[in-house]
Amino acid sequence: MGERIALACREDGSPFAVWHSPPQEARRGGIVMLHAIWGVTPHIRALSDSLAEQGYEVMAPALLDAADADFPVEDTTPAILDARMALGKATGWGVSTLPRVQACIEAMEGPVSVMGFCFGGTTAWLAACRCEGVQAVSAFYGGDIIAYKDEPPKVPTILHFGKTDPMIPLADVEAIRDTHPELPIHLYEAGHAFVAPSGHHADSARLSLLRTLQLFQRSGGRKGEA
Repeated sequence: MGERIALACREDGSPFAVWHSPPQEARRGGIVMLHAIWGVTPHIRALSDSLAEQGYEVMAPALLDAADADFPVEDTTPAILDARMALGKATGWGVSTLPRVQACIEAMEGPVSVMGFCFGGTTAWLAACRCEGVQAVSAFYGGDIIAYKDEPPKVPTILHFGKTDPMIPLADVEAIRDTHPELPIHLYEAGHAFVAPSGHHADSARLSLLRTLQLFQRSGGRKGEA
């Protein structure tokens, strides 16, 4: 259903790859989907396609890779984890990838929402705080949101965390909640990556995605003309 396309950042024209899934029925709006540290994996591509079946136009940009790099053929590749983490750290856990996010937002007609997982979850938080043209944001288990908790989101935003996630202390979640008591912050009976195959927890994945789409619909993502 989806296909690989190329976009370029507005500031310097630097190219990057995107998995683009066009809406398969009356268009609800656009979604920028931000991947975990592994990249635009088969899971990210499949999830993008499934949301396109519900009427969303979805763009999943490669946040860490060169424009000519292949998309991953596996959802996790433990042998390259250290290298991927180093790439993530070099971006400030998503800060320097925001021009790619912004380019995707600007490439779609509104309303455009953003969702992201792990590394992409932190990037989604940053998009809520810094990007323009965003209607709503849903961030899943963004472990480094804590480093940017003092920045206020400019749009409706929800956060999702697992109660037994060994990578994100509950104290961090509570610190975010204390800083932003108005934000819906949901805790699930799950560990890390509960939407992804590596840590999949069916009930938590289903509920968190339902809450995400409800937010996007309330924020303008209702069906329009195809």
